[in-house]
Amino acid sequence: MEFLEKIAFNRQGLVPVIVQDIKTDEVLMMAWMNKEALEKTVNTGKVHFWSRSRKKLWIKGEISGHYQLVREIRIDCDEDTLLIKVEQIKAACHKGYKSCFFRKINKKGKLELIGEKVFEPGKVYK
Repeated sequence: MEFLEKIAFNRQGLVPVIVQDIKTDEVLMMAWMNKEALEKTVNTGKVHFWSRSRKKLWIKGEISGHYQLVREIRIDCDEDTLLIKVEQIKAACHKGYKSCFFRKINKKGKLELIGEKVFEPGKVYK
Protein backbone atom coordinates (compact mmCIF):
# COMPACT_ATOMS: atom_id res chain seq x y z
CA MET A 1 0.00 0.00 0.00
CA GLU A 2 2.06 2.86 -1.34
CA PHE A 3 -0.13 5.56 0.23
CA LEU A 4 1.05 4.46 3.70
CA GLU A 5 4.47 5.93 2.94
CA LYS A 6 2.85 9.34 2.36
CA ILE A 7 1.16 9.56 5.76
CA ALA A 8 2.96 11.67 8.36
CA PHE A 9 2.36 9.58 11.48
CA ASN A 10 3.31 11.40 14.70
CA ARG A 11 6.13 10.34 17.06
CA GLN A 12 3.83 7.76 18.65
CA GLY A 13 3.16 6.28 15.21
CA LEU A 14 -0.40 7.61 15.12
CA VAL A 15 -2.49 9.74 12.79
CA PRO A 16 -5.75 11.53 13.75
CA VAL A 17 -8.83 10.36 11.87
CA ILE A 18 -12.07 12.27 11.44
CA VAL A 19 -15.05 10.04 10.66
CA GLN A 20 -17.93 11.51 8.67
CA ASP A 21 -21.30 10.11 7.61
CA ILE A 22 -21.26 9.59 3.81
CA LYS A 23 -24.97 10.43 3.43
CA THR A 24 -25.34 13.48 5.69
CA ASP A 25 -21.74 14.79 5.99
CA GLU A 26 -22.24 14.87 9.78
CA VAL A 27 -18.96 14.52 11.68
CA LEU A 28 -19.37 11.39 13.79
CA MET A 29 -16.14 11.14 15.76
CA MET A 30 -12.39 11.60 15.92
CA ALA A 31 -9.99 8.83 16.89
CA TRP A 32 -6.46 7.61 16.21
CA MET A 33 -5.00 5.03 13.84
CA ASN A 34 -1.60 3.45 13.61
CA LYS A 35 -0.31 1.84 10.44
CA GLU A 36 -1.80 -1.57 11.29
CA ALA A 37 -5.25 -0.09 12.00
CA LEU A 38 -5.19 1.74 8.69
CA GLU A 39 -4.12 -1.38 6.79
CA LYS A 40 -6.92 -3.41 8.42
CA THR A 41 -9.42 -0.65 7.64
CA VAL A 42 -8.46 -0.68 3.96
CA ASN A 43 -8.35 -4.49 3.74
CA THR A 44 -11.63 -5.22 5.57
CA GLY A 45 -13.78 -2.18 4.74
CA LYS A 46 -14.56 -1.76 8.46
CA VAL A 47 -12.96 1.05 10.44
CA HIS A 48 -10.26 -0.01 12.92
CA PHE A 49 -8.57 2.30 15.42
CA TRP A 50 -5.71 2.29 17.89
CA SER A 51 -6.76 2.79 21.52
CA ARG A 52 -4.23 5.00 23.26
CA SER A 53 -5.59 4.09 26.70
CA ARG A 54 -5.86 0.32 26.16
CA LYS A 55 -2.83 0.21 23.84
CA LYS A 56 -4.50 -2.12 21.36
CA LEU A 57 -6.38 -2.23 18.07
CA TRP A 58 -10.15 -2.12 18.10
CA ILE A 59 -12.87 -2.31 15.48
CA LYS A 60 -15.58 0.30 15.76
CA GLY A 61 -18.73 -1.74 16.43
CA GLU A 62 -17.05 -4.95 17.64
CA ILE A 63 -19.12 -4.95 20.86
CA SER A 64 -22.20 -2.91 19.87
CA GLY A 65 -22.59 -4.06 16.27
CA HIS A 66 -22.52 -0.37 15.27
CA TYR A 67 -19.88 -0.81 12.59
CA GLN A 68 -18.51 1.90 10.35
CA LEU A 69 -18.37 0.71 6.75
CA VAL A 70 -15.73 2.53 4.72
CA ARG A 71 -16.97 4.35 1.64
CA GLU A 72 -14.06 6.76 1.06
CA ILE A 73 -10.71 7.67 2.64
CA ARG A 74 -9.18 11.11 2.15
CA ILE A 75 -5.87 12.59 3.28
CA ASP A 76 -5.35 16.28 4.04
CA CYS A 77 -2.86 18.60 2.32
CA ASP A 78 -0.19 18.13 5.02
CA GLU A 79 -0.67 14.34 4.88
CA ASP A 80 -1.03 14.20 8.67
CA THR A 81 -4.82 13.79 9.09
CA LEU A 82 -7.30 11.39 7.54
CA LEU A 83 -10.99 11.81 6.78
CA ILE A 84 -12.95 8.59 6.47
CA LYS A 85 -16.46 8.75 5.05
CA VAL A 86 -18.55 5.85 6.29
CA GLU A 87 -21.91 4.24 6.28
CA GLN A 88 -22.61 4.28 10.01
CA ILE A 89 -24.61 1.40 11.45
CA LYS A 90 -26.92 2.90 14.12
CA ALA A 91 -24.56 5.19 16.09
CA ALA A 92 -20.92 6.16 16.49
CA CYS A 93 -20.91 7.37 20.09
CA HIS A 94 -20.56 4.94 22.99
CA LYS A 95 -22.80 7.27 25.03
CA GLY A 96 -25.80 6.45 22.83
CA TYR A 97 -25.76 9.26 20.28
CA LYS A 98 -25.27 9.07 16.52
CA SER A 99 -22.31 11.47 16.74
CA CYS A 100 -19.78 11.99 19.52
CA PHE A 101 -20.39 15.70 18.94
CA PHE A 102 -23.85 15.69 20.53
CA ARG A 103 -23.26 18.84 22.61
CA LYS A 104 -22.32 22.38 21.71
CA ILE A 105 -20.92 25.24 23.74
CA ASN A 106 -23.53 28.00 23.68
CA LYS A 107 -22.94 31.77 23.78
CA LYS A 108 -23.04 31.70 27.58
CA GLY A 109 -20.25 29.13 27.65
CA LYS A 110 -22.51 26.31 28.79
CA LEU A 111 -22.86 22.87 27.26
CA GLU A 112 -26.10 22.40 25.36
CA LEU A 113 -27.44 19.03 24.23
CA ILE A 114 -28.10 19.05 20.48
CA GLY A 115 -28.11 15.33 19.70
CA GLU A 116 -30.79 12.74 20.19
CA LYS A 117 -30.05 9.46 21.94
CA VAL A 118 -30.54 6.52 19.60
CA PHE A 119 -29.69 3.66 21.99
CA GLU A 120 -29.15 2.94 25.68
CA PRO A 121 -25.46 2.21 26.36
CA GLY A 122 -26.25 0.13 29.47
CA LYS A 123 -28.17 -2.35 27.34
CA VAL A 124 -25.45 -2.58 24.69
CA TYR A 125 -22.22 -2.53 26.72
CA LYS A 126 -22.73 -5.10 29.47
